[in-house]
Amino acid sequence: MKIFKIMILGFLAGSFSAKAQNYTNVPNGLQLSTKDMLVKIQFYGPEVVRIVKYPLGKTFNKESLSVIQTPVKTSFSTAQNGNQLTLKTKQLTVAVSLTSGKVSFSAPNNTQLLAEKEQGASFTPFDDAGNKTFTVQQTFVLDKDEAIYGLGQQQRGKMVQRNLSLNMVQGNTDDYVPFFQSIKGYGLFWDNYSPTQFKDNQEGTFFSSDVGDGIDYYFMYGKNADGVIAKMRELTGQVPMFPLWTYGFFQSKERYKSQDELVGVVKKYRDLNVPLDGIIQDWQYWGNNYLWNAMEFLNVEFPDPKRMVNEIHQLNAHALISIWSSFGPKTKQYHDLDSINALFSFNTWPQSGSEKWPPNRDYPSGVRVYDAYNPKARDIYWNYLDKGLRSVGIDGWWMDSTEPDHLDFKPSDLDNKTFLGSFRKVRNAYPLMTVGGVYKHQRELDNAKRVFILTRSAFAGQQRYGANTWSGDVTASWAALRNQISAGLNFSLTGIPYWNSDIGGFFLNNFKRKLDDPEYRELYVRWLQFGTFCPMMRSHGADAPREIYQFGKKGDRAYDAIEKYINLRYTLLPYIYSTSWDVTANQSSMMRALMMDFPADKNALDINDEYMFGKSILVSPVTSAMYTQVSGSGANTVKKEDFSELKAKETYLPAGTAWFDFWTGEKLEGGAKTSKETPLDILPLYVKAGSIIPLGPRVQYATEKKWDSLEIRIYPGANGNFVLYEDENDNYNYEKGAYSTISFSWDDLKHTLTVHDRKGFFKGMLDSRKFNIVLVSGADTSGTGTKQEIQINYTGKKKSVKF
Repeated sequence: MKIFKIMILGFLAGSFSAKAQNYTNVPNGLQLSTKDMLVKIQFYGPEVVRIVKYPLGKTFNKESLSVIQTPVKTSFSTAQNGNQLTLKTKQLTVAVSLTSGKVSFSAPNNTQLLAEKEQGASFTPFDDAGNKTFTVQQTFVLDKDEAIYGLGQQQRGKMVQRNLSLNMVQGNTDDYVPFFQSIKGYGLFWDNYSPTQFKDNQEGTFFSSDVGDGIDYYFMYGKNADGVIAKMRELTGQVPMFPLWTYGFFQSKERYKSQDELVGVVKKYRDLNVPLDGIIQDWQYWGNNYLWNAMEFLNVEFPDPKRMVNEIHQLNAHALISIWSSFGPKTKQYHDLDSINALFSFNTWPQSGSEKWPPNRDYPSGVRVYDAYNPKARDIYWNYLDKGLRSVGIDGWWMDSTEPDHLDFKPSDLDNKTFLGSFRKVRNAYPLMTVGGVYKHQRELDNAKRVFILTRSAFAGQQRYGANTWSGDVTASWAALRNQISAGLNFSLTGIPYWNSDIGGFFLNNFKRKLDDPEYRELYVRWLQFGTFCPMMRSHGADAPREIYQFGKKGDRAYDAIEKYINLRYTLLPYIYSTSWDVTANQSSMMRALMMDFPADKNALDINDEYMFGKSILVSPVTSAMYTQVSGSGANTVKKEDFSELKAKETYLPAGTAWFDFWTGEKLEGGAKTSKETPLDILPLYVKAGSIIPLGPRVQYATEKKWDSLEIRIYPGANGNFVLYEDENDNYNYEKGAYSTISFSWDDLKHTLTVHDRKGFFKGMLDSRKFNIVLVSGADTSGTGTKQEIQINYTGKKKSVKF
């Protein structure tokens, strides 16, 4: 059998083979034709390759909405063995059949990572609103027990995304990203924006999209989960820093009905000495539904919005406000957008011009979604946002209905024309376009204030737009709380690191007595504990207010537990903010599925109720009622609190490391389950051996005190490192190098902590400070931990402390 090998370097041009071989060189790759299709293989780097397939005689010209990276010049070799052509970089081998077009991917050691199914590509002719195109599908073959993750956010409670079928169309509580990564260390991004089916069963694993001129996907080999995420972000965009204040506590509800009420909530928190950094104004500050999303304070209960925002700022808090993807027929935006044909004609929320519930459809609202794919429409959207809300000092944008709301769905709705073709063609990328429009416009005008967007939907690449996605209007229940964990983790595993949920759940349909229901009060406390360890800590919901004082007063169990965890969040700010820098600088993730840090532990791969928060703290939320006694049924159900017996939660501690109970310091071995008593104010938390955790001062808002006296906790049992990051807190000067880092390293054998030379500089940086070094020493004879403490003065020069 004849074998030949040719080296290709980077962007060599022209054909290098005999015409009979039917493949040619293209920039950074090769193109070949089978009897019925063209296959293009193009490297974007040594670990990333793009695969494009389309029918013979057709053309494929696409500018990706998600991928912003251009191909990096990559050296690769080619070899032909019979009907198989192999392309090989230092990190990845791609093999393609010259007869069928089947593609497979292997690691440098020739271990196969993923393969397409033979004859797994299909192109079914499809008429997309008059455009002759295809429904496209590609089927892959996964190992039988191969664990995969990602695909966005679903409310199913599944961690491993196998043996399921998904209809991937953006919705209120489901955010779809057609990307998955494998425990084998690779990722696959299906670059298509139309309604897509994902299915995994015994026949194979496939993506099938309603509209596509061809199959278009990216394969990346990162060796592990962090590496895969790094490659996905290289393709689709890096993550900017959020302001420090966004990691504090946010209070919201549906809705504050006047500016006095809104400011009064902030004042109440300050009077109670309970920390708060953000207050959020929900909808209808603009007035009636015909003025929907006017982006002006037209409601008479908000007579002086600039004074309102100033009062919030004087209380050292920040204001976010609700903006939508749609406009009422009496708004200025509606008129301007309609004049350029940038409004869609399908039904959206609200459905009635009357604000009464249920909606009276005899009086349609006339509200229409705008064409966020149109750059002129995005300009109009921003101009009104800037003039109406940014001008009064609003600090961030709560972009609601960014999926967008699509009610009374009809297939013909997808024929709506957008700037980029049919709505069907680009449906799932809507959140990327509308969120991106706001981010880009604000960045063009202002580098002194970081963009912060809270959004209800997301698509691949949205991490580059300063957005934190929340899980939508979920209905409060214990099952819903549990489902948030896997939803947030799988969402993060697509490369989009910032996620949160409505603490307490949005709707209280399951709790007729609302806050008077003892089971709901218990659920709210447990949800807030979970929210403490999410990238954003935000209380919000309908049907009942959620402010801390609605749950009693100091000395009451629920109130005290809520206060404890809000304060804990602020104590952890140095750890959280430094972790956010790790996300930006090193492509890390804040919420980390156990498979990210413990891929070799098979027992950790499919756990859906635990996760790592940063790389040191294991969080095990309580997701079932423990202290509510229920009797009777139906209308005769009676609930009451019952704290007569302490309950416990069992937690699996991954193997390969020792662990410390965060609360007691007790040392535990990994690879086994442990039981932790969980009174209402205890969430099981465990710290990995070798961790170094900085703890900040007690404050009422994030920037109240400088970090001039931090506690540095060391959890021995392994070597460890931590980088403390600081900057000016709320501008983009860090992009120009205005920040500092202090590296801590723990030598477990020598029992020595080294605080290394400070690197970098920024305006307002501390010249000197105190570190209170605390060594957590594991269990003593009482079963709890002991601590050793040494205080040092640090002036930016290297110091070592031996215990």
